[in-house]
Amino acid sequence: MIPRPPYHDHEEFQNRNQKLAEIKELGVDPFPYRFDPTHTAKQISNDFQRKQLGTSEEAAKGETEKVCLAGRLILFRAMGKNAFANIQEATHKIQLMFNRDLTTVEGLSKLAGITPLKFIEKKIDLGDLIGVEGHLFRTQKGEITVFVKKMTLLCKTLLPLPEKQHGLVDKEMRYRKRWLDLITHEEVRKSFLVRSHMMRIIRDFLHEGQFLEVETPVLQNLYGGAEARPFTTHIHAVDQDVYLRISLEIALKKILVGGIERIYEIGKVFRNEGIDRTHNPEFTMLEAYAAYWDYNDMMRFLEHLIEKIAKELLGTTKIAYELNGDTHEVNVEAPWKRVTMKESIEEFAGFAVDNLSDMEIHRVLQNETAIDPKILSEAPRGALITMLFDEFVVDKLIQPVHITDHPIESTPLCKPHRDPEQKKEGFVERFESFFLGKEICNAYSELNDPLIQRELLELQAIKLEKGDEEAHPLDEEFLEAICQGMPPAAGIGIGLDRLAMLFTNSPSIRDVLYFPIMKPQT
Repeated sequence: MIPRPPYHDHEEFQNRNQKLAEIKELGVDPFPYRFDPTHTAKQISNDFQRKQLGTSEEAAKGETEKVCLAGRLILFRAMGKNAFANIQEATHKIQLMFNRDLTTVEGLSKLAGITPLKFIEKKIDLGDLIGVEGHLFRTQKGEITVFVKKMTLLCKTLLPLPEKQHGLVDKEMRYRKRWLDLITHEEVRKSFLVRSHMMRIIRDFLHEGQFLEVETPVLQNLYGGAEARPFTTHIHAVDQDVYLRISLEIALKKILVGGIERIYEIGKVFRNEGIDRTHNPEFTMLEAYAAYWDYNDMMRFLEHLIEKIAKELLGTTKIAYELNGDTHEVNVEAPWKRVTMKESIEEFAGFAVDNLSDMEIHRVLQNETAIDPKILSEAPRGALITMLFDEFVVDKLIQPVHITDHPIESTPLCKPHRDPEQKKEGFVERFESFFLGKEICNAYSELNDPLIQRELLELQAIKLEKGDEEAHPLDEEFLEAICQGMPPAAGIGIGLDRLAMLFTNSPSIRDVLYFPIMKPQT
């Protein structure tokens, strides 16, 4: 037996359901198929803010600008022979005036036994979607208003919106019921509009740089391109387990081998890992690759991309962001500071890595962090250096900076450093860019030596066999492609959700995802 919905006995649901039946009996269609607005509230606000509009008397005679628009009713107050209301669109609201003698209701017969104004007052509720046709005028207080000649009910709502005063304040409930969050919190709508604008700027920038947008499979026979635990699913048609991609990298490099020299993809990737302020198991990644570039070229590319986004979104390269109770201002104007990982550890944490033995680094991490001692005991020197950086440096990287030259243990897909001394110590040409304590991207000079690539991927496969769930399996098809020749290239991966956080001053990744992953409600 299918249970009744939890709101079935809600008093407001019962009342509105009754109104719905009465509306139908009066001949009014509560759910029409379409409506044709000629204006939006935003257009009216922008176009007529400084123009003469005439009086309500002139609007009643049809002598002022005619408009037709739609929105959600958010305010209603009856005042004798007139009633005033506000409707809300995505970004703007506008005032309406209904008149006892001149306003009509679509579908309501004069023989229905109820006047249009009384119908609106008694049968229409806050939250209902309506369309109006009428003429603009300006009130004595200067507010642009629509003198409504005809109202059309577009959708009769059966549940109320959250109360305006007490509203939808529980943060978790706002994430679960994002549609209500969007209706009741203007700043949330604006954040998602900023995110959308940011995505358009990124695509324009890549198009101007002669990058071709491509699409690669979400379902993969093998996963790779990052150290992460994958999600597994099953294709019944071929009786085969497959994985949701953890990265876009491997497929894009195969396209690079195929001769398309500048490519990018914006798409969802999935990592079966923890959820916190900056992590969601499903997130949006931009990956881009350019043949004949190295990681220095990609640093300049990243700087100019972020600079362009800031200028177009904010009109300045300075970004204000609230972090740990303080407001920080960073300037993303190119060029950015470049610091090696070892230099950053000495500058921000006070540890001269070259003067510390493996055991001394191990002791520091064991005494001052919560890292599992078993992980520490098995970690090679490069991994220990990376842990020092993650634990003691990242949060302090407020101003834009590229952290360059990482230990080879940090990635199996990156070229060894061209400097003989750095190469001898096991460092690679990788950089991560940071500002406001957040990693913005991961990038490197791409490894295209098939023999070295096989060695590093075989090490990954051994780690996987030993139980490391974040290591990835050996991908023979990828190695075959590399054997057939991948040009020298640079690649970059940018977490677009984190980037949206920074440009919307959002404290959590959940604030820039329409529907973040949430535990099911009991």
